[in-house]
Amino acid sequence: MYNRILLSTDGTVASEQAAAHALDLAATHDATLHVLYVVDEDVVTAYSGDEYVDEAEGPEHGLEEHGEDTLSELRTRASEAGIDIETAIHHGRPAETIVAYANDHDADLLVLGTKRRPEEYRALLGSVTDRVLRLTTRPATVVKTEVNE
Repeated sequence: MYNRILLSTDGTVASEQAAAHALDLAATHDATLHVLYVVDEDVVTAYSGDEYVDEAEGPEHGLEEHGEDTLSELRTRASEAGIDIETAIHHGRPAETIVAYANDHDADLLVLGTKRRPEEYRALLGSVTDRVLRLTTRPATVVKTEVNE
């Protein structure tokens, strides 16, 4: 049923639950798991960088490093489970980048994590997952995670 599953991750607790689900789905369907980490360009460009002399010390470097660590851990977990995996770090606006990646790689299913939050919170801020669901025409599974904030 699924040949290519796309997991979008940001390395948070909500993404961890989604990762476990995506790994299970990939194993069950003998699918290739694509894992995408998006470095949010809005975060990078919003930062002035005044206190950094070396541009490698700015937020972009930290986000890329976090992405590499997150992807490395998922490559290990996939390898241990015998799952074919492809990983990528892209720069851009997260929702649009996820949808473009899914289209470019003809993903059969998107797996996205989200934190369960009060309705008022979502009305004010929304979420990347909500935006991806509005933009994509592909099937998607949302894994909700309870968090105490």
